[in-house]
Amino acid sequence: MKGALLLLAWICMLPLGQAAAETIYFKAEARPGDGVYALLRRYQLDAYPCNFEAFYSINQMRSNKHLLAGKAYFLPILIYTYNGKSIRSTLGNDDLDKALRIQEYNNQMYKNGLRQDVFTNSNILWVPYHELHCADKMLAAPEAEPTPPGPTGARKYDIFGGKYAYTPLKSSRLQGKIFYVVSGHGGPDPGAMSTRQGKQLCEDEYAYDVALRFCRLLIQHGATAYMITRDPNDGIRDAPYLACDTDETIWQNQAIPRGQIERLTQRSDAINDLASSHLAKGQKDQTAIIIHVDSRTRSQKTDVFFYHHPSSSSSKSIATNILKAINQKYSRYQPGRVYDGTVKARDLHMLREVSIPAVYVELANIRNPSDQVRIVEPRNRQLLAEWMLDAFLP
Repeated sequence: MKGALLLLAWICMLPLGQAAAETIYFKAEARPGDGVYALLRRYQLDAYPCNFEAFYSINQMRSNKHLLAGKAYFLPILIYTYNGKSIRSTLGNDDLDKALRIQEYNNQMYKNGLRQDVFTNSNILWVPYHELHCADKMLAAPEAEPTPPGPTGARKYDIFGGKYAYTPLKSSRLQGKIFYVVSGHGGPDPGAMSTRQGKQLCEDEYAYDVALRFCRLLIQHGATAYMITRDPNDGIRDAPYLACDTDETIWQNQAIPRGQIERLTQRSDAINDLASSHLAKGQKDQTAIIIHVDSRTRSQKTDVFFYHHPSSSSSKSIATNILKAINQKYSRYQPGRVYDGTVKARDLHMLREVSIPAVYVELANIRNPSDQVRIVEPRNRQLLAEWMLDAFLP
């Protein structure tokens, strides 16, 4: 038996107000590094919001609670005794399409090594919770940003600040594409810190400014773009030194908690809720971009580099495309300069727990004087945003 798998059936009260007194759920152990999304994704349950509602309910957990490696949790997989005839007669449901989906689900779980035997041999049938209980539980998609008309027909986005709030539509090249832009740290956590000419540099402020610029460019070319990290009074700033503050929030004005796991879970949950609602509308082209500033020894120079999740080919492809776009810019504008950016795999929370392809961007080494120029100069921050955008324009 595999260590991460429990083949026992467990009985608990039905969640979400169902009429029956009890039902049987499958139970599995969390692996090291697992969050709820990683665990449910392993069992192909992550596409339906109601599976997450059921998971939290049957485990009596709050939604931002992290998982403990080695602990067994109930999954939203109902256990039925297969009657040896058909899935439809086993469930008392005549829906042939549903039965075929459940059959394929069980076969896939066996192929993936998550079941020890096929259901027709063991007479144990796994039924994903969403197949029986989620017909009306998909989330509605909220608006990304208010878009009242501005001067000369432009659109207004107050998040970008007074000077840049009015954001004209330049093209529809990114129409139908959804982006979630996350700047690292914020609130009680300034991230990496350093000094330059007696001024304090905080990672979260510079990552946020580049993220805002990138988000605005996406919107200018027709994309739907969400700023997940938000500051009520720091729009795009054309100043070299950005004041450090702690008033950032997360989408829908959520206060940022102090605990690192809670902070990261809050962000991944916000993205996943929005992504699920867009997926329910058939909008599949969705990408998350997480922007940070690295901290290494003062002597070490770094170019912009990227991380992708080890198991996501889509994440790797996006990261590689951004790296190529930046390399092309250096080749054009600084032909004698060698660009040393890299794309590497890392099992980071914001790559693992986000349900859509995600890329982690490191802009510079905040402690290196040469790298500091890349983020301190406002024009350089704008170029970083523009060069990343080029990777997404068809």
